[in-house]
Amino acid sequence: MFAIFIQTAFQPDAAQSMIVFIGCILFTLALMFYIFQPVPAEGGEEKTRLAYLYERKEVIYENLRDLNFEHKAGKLGEADYRGLSTSMEEEAAAVLGEIDQLEKAAERNSRVGSVKLPEMDGGRL
Repeated sequence: MFAIFIQTAFQPDAAQSMIVFIGCILFTLALMFYIFQPVPAEGGEEKTRLAYLYERKEVIYENLRDLNFEHKAGKLGEADYRGLSTSMEEEAAAVLGEIDQLEKAAERNSRVGSVKLPEMDGGRL
């Protein structure tokens, strides 16, 4: 008797099948939306040119140290070492020169900003 009750209670008819089918479709759509929804971009720090140049300087110095180590270890010939070393040193000099220019410009701007300019009265000084 219990077996007959289970067979009749859980025997799907057309309405139940349609409800299950629609439920599966909705679940699949919700899952797809969750998986493929666009991720908002993180509002990271904006890099200034000066910060970029400081990072670049550190990378160049590290590369020069590695190059020197490889030369001393015998992995790099003298001609290759001189060529690579010269190009990296020139790049480092260019980066340091640009850093110096930007710092001087920033210093000038900060001094100009602290000087009080006369107020204009009717278009005249």
